Amino acid sequence: MITESNSLELRARTHAALGDPARLAIVDTLRLGDAAPGEIAQALGLATNLVAHHVKVLEATGLVVRTRSEGDRRRTYLRLVPDALAAIAFPALPPADRVVFVCTHNSARSQLAAALWARRSRIPADSAGTEPADRVHPRAVRVAGRHGLRLDPAHTAHVRDVLRTGDLVIAVCDNAHEHLPDQARPRLHWSVPDPARADTDEAFEAALTEISDRIDRLAPALTPRDTP
Repeated sequence: MITESNSLELRARTHAALGDPARLAIVDTLRLGDAAPGEIAQALGLATNLVAHHVKVLEATGLVVRTRSEGDRRRTYLRLVPDALAAIAFPALPPADRVVFVCTHNSARSQLAAALWARRSRIPADSAGTEPADRVHPRAVRVAGRHGLRLDPAHTAHVRDVLRTGDLVIAVCDNAHEHLPDQARPRLHWSVPDPARADTDEAFEAALTEISDRIDRLAPALTPRDTP
């Protein structure tokens, strides 16, 4: 049971954890996408042992959780707890001409993300895969239909045929994030579990829900390039 007293204590611990500039920078880095500790160290120019110390404080406060990569099992990703920072504004993002969602096979997560994005934002969206399948997963098509989203079962594409200058690239799986070319910038990473591994409607519904929540946080923070 959460009382007013322990709620105040939790808020105080959260403020204390964010009182260090390096920890606040780590939180800003994770606000819209997941990242490995080494990626954070590189992005912020911090020593890896210093990042490990700050991440430990953020984990103890409940601001950050750690998940293991479905691609390289030796790698872990840090994820911000969605409701932990309601009072903190989004970091500034550069305007985008288009949002491109990428997963390995372009058969489920990236397709669902592009369809959801089209419903939430006037910025155009597309999807692609690093190793595209021949078709969209039937469960993805079925689950999308239940939510009023339309997926073309026969349309998949390779990233090399889709990406162009001005795109914001969002990798919605670990393998795609780890294999995207370095020139695919700017980009974000959403570590969404692969629903095809379980191959149940429930797994695809869970992936859709997680992607939808992340889009709800990103869409208001992103402006089209033609907006003053």
